[in-house]
Amino acid sequence: MVIMVPVLFRQYSQYLREKYGETVYRIGVDGGFSCPNRGSDRNAPGCAYCDVYGVRAAYLGEETQSLEAQILRSIAVLKKRYKAETYILYFQAYSSTWGSVSHLKKIYDHGLSLGNFVELVVSTRPDCINEKIADLLGSYVRPNFDVWVELGLQSAQEETLKRINRGHSVEQFERAYHLLRAVGVKIAVHLIFGLPGEDRDLIMKSVDYLASLKPEAVKFHNLHIPTGSPLYAEYEAGELSFPDSGRHIHYVVDALERIPEETIIMRMTTDTPRLRHRVPGVFLNKSSTYEQVQAELERRGSRQGSQYHPNRV
Repeated sequence: MVIMVPVLFRQYSQYLREKYGETVYRIGVDGGFSCPNRGSDRNAPGCAYCDVYGVRAAYLGEETQSLEAQILRSIAVLKKRYKAETYILYFQAYSSTWGSVSHLKKIYDHGLSLGNFVELVVSTRPDCINEKIADLLGSYVRPNFDVWVELGLQSAQEETLKRINRGHSVEQFERAYHLLRAVGVKIAVHLIFGLPGEDRDLIMKSVDYLASLKPEAVKFHNLHIPTGSPLYAEYEAGELSFPDSGRHIHYVVDALERIPEETIIMRMTTDTPRLRHRVPGVFLNKSSTYEQVQAELERRGSRQGSQYHPNRV
C-alpha cells in the first residue's frame, strides 16, 4: 500500500507537469550578455557574491560556444537521456536583457527557432528593464506560449543592496516589475538568504515585501561565495559569517509560510558546482533541501501560505 504524502508547497516541476501534461526540460543558455556592473568586460567585478561565470549553467563548461551549438547540444543530450520532446528556452547567464531592443530580438528569435520551445525565460536585473524592452518581451506572449522574466531582487533592504554592490534600488525593481506585469509577462523573483548584515527579521521583511507583490514564482538561494567573487576576500579576512544548512531550511520554511499558496517555488537552494565555490564547503543538494523543507512543514503542521497576510508590509 502506497501512502501519499501531501505536498505542502507548490513545486515548479509539478506546475509544469500539470500545465503541459508531460515533463518539460529547461535549456539554459549563455546569450553572450554581460551586465551593467561589469560593462563590456565579463571579468570585471560585479555584485559582491558573483564570479566571472555570472550564473552560467555548469553544464555549458568554460568554453564559449555559439547559441546554436549550446541549444542543439542540449537538445541532443536530453533526447538521448530522457527522450525529451518539449523544452523551455532559458537565457540564464548574466543580464539577458542588457542590450538594444533590436539586438535582443535577434538573439531571442534565433534561439527560439532552434527547438520545440513552449516558453521563453529571461533572467535579468531590474535596471535592465525599460518600457521598450518590456514591450519586446510582451510581444512573445501568446495564448499557448508563456514568457517569464527571472528578476533578481536579492534583498528588499536598500542598505543591503548597496553593501553587495547590486547597483539598483528597490524602487527600480518595483518599476521593472510593474512594466513586465503590464505586458503579460510572468515574473519569478530571486532572493538570497544570509547576505551580509541581514538577520532573520530583515530577511522576512524582504519576503513580506515580495509576498505583497504576489509574483507568479520565487527562487530562494542560500548565500554562497565563489572563489573569484569580491565577498571571498572578506571571507578570507574573517569578516563574514553565513547560515548553515539547518538555518537555511528554517529561513525557507518561514518564508514559505508567508507567501501566497499559489506562488510557484522554483528553487530553494543554490546548486553552483562545488568546484566553483569555496564557501559553504558542504551544503544540502536540491533534493535533500526539498525533503527537509517538507519534513519541517510537517513537523510544524504548516504549509505554504499559512501565515500569508496581504497587508503585512
